[in-house]
Amino acid sequence: MGKGGNFYEKQNHQENGSPIGTSTGPHLLSSFQMGSLFNLSHRVVLAPVTRCRALNNIPQSSHVKFYSQRATRGGLLITEANAVSPQAIGFPHSPGIFKDEQIKAWKNVVDAVHEKGGIIFCQIWHVGRASHAVYQPNDEAPLSATSKPIPEQSSLLMPDGCRGTCSKPRALATAEISEIVDQFRRAARNARSAGFDGVEIHGAHGYLIDQFLKDGINDRSDEYGGSIENRCRFAHEIVEGVAAEIGAERTAIRLSPIIDHNGASDTDPLALTHHLLRVLNCYPLAYLHVTEPRFTREGVKEADLQDAEKMAAQMWSMVRGEYRGALMRSGGYGRESGMEAVSKRHADMISFGRLFISNPDLPLRFAIDAKLNEYDRSTFYTHDQVAGYTDYPFYNNPPTANTTPNPI
Repeated sequence: MGKGGNFYEKQNHQENGSPIGTSTGPHLLSSFQMGSLFNLSHRVVLAPVTRCRALNNIPQSSHVKFYSQRATRGGLLITEANAVSPQAIGFPHSPGIFKDEQIKAWKNVVDAVHEKGGIIFCQIWHVGRASHAVYQPNDEAPLSATSKPIPEQSSLLMPDGCRGTCSKPRALATAEISEIVDQFRRAARNARSAGFDGVEIHGAHGYLIDQFLKDGINDRSDEYGGSIENRCRFAHEIVEGVAAEIGAERTAIRLSPIIDHNGASDTDPLALTHHLLRVLNCYPLAYLHVTEPRFTREGVKEADLQDAEKMAAQMWSMVRGEYRGALMRSGGYGRESGMEAVSKRHADMISFGRLFISNPDLPLRFAIDAKLNEYDRSTFYTHDQVAGYTDYPFYNNPPTANTTPNPI
């Protein structure tokens, strides 16, 4: 599935004196066999980015345009996160994949991407405690691994566009957990019904799966809490259920072992990573997607910063050394850093969020080293179906004859 060959193998654009398309090693624009089913023509991936344009949690015609604009032959797109149930929602006008009308709406998106030869995965999630009662059925408390609320410094986007504080969650009873696992399995089935090529399970960034994984949140005393093995049980059951439903080769997962977003800290993230890799290696997944921690020196002691950077380096070395499948990295990458990560085999693919938002033809711009559109952060989470969503311009000055890329 997908078109093979180098995305721009006939172009002669020079990068640092070396033709990208004729490089002997892997690079950001070279082809890649992702798992057993997908032959990618390049490694520039659209990251899952929440945009709050799915009015009443249903994708709109603007979604068709947004994703088709960014589709390339043999290129991989990952959708914004889709709620697996009404209780899984934590953003205004964010999409779901649990109702027939949502499935039908996503099918229009998938068909448009496939028409351009693209490959598209549906990210599925449950936000857990990263929600508010206003998003929950009957104004109930959000569900989580714990009854501890998210720290007050973390906030969420409210329906009126203002920032608010997450509601105090209710810890799931042990007997309720299997139903959540089944919601992920059904969501994967629904995604395939919509025509998606696969699904990415969102297990990162302090959302429900991460709330079970991290001991800074998980304070359970049942078989889903305590030891690393127990804390990984929920994620393991979801991967197993989704893989059984649609096939492991169409299943992927996103993790963020050393990121504490939404209060998701852990006392031994390296041991947690090691166990997760052992679990995931049992399945021939399409890929593993790991978020890059980004560090800032502002207000941070140099010793603490060095410790954090050292741990990040150890984590990446472990992931690359132990994980047997395709690896995708994300988080603050640009053209040059993405090129370097792939050429040094630190990753097989790089996902881009903000740059792909503002540059619908990002792979082309990377190939010819064209200037990038700047993104407008103020439009990231508005509900406007055009402004800051589908109105970013394409590259208007085609390269000369000797730098013309393959058709996309």
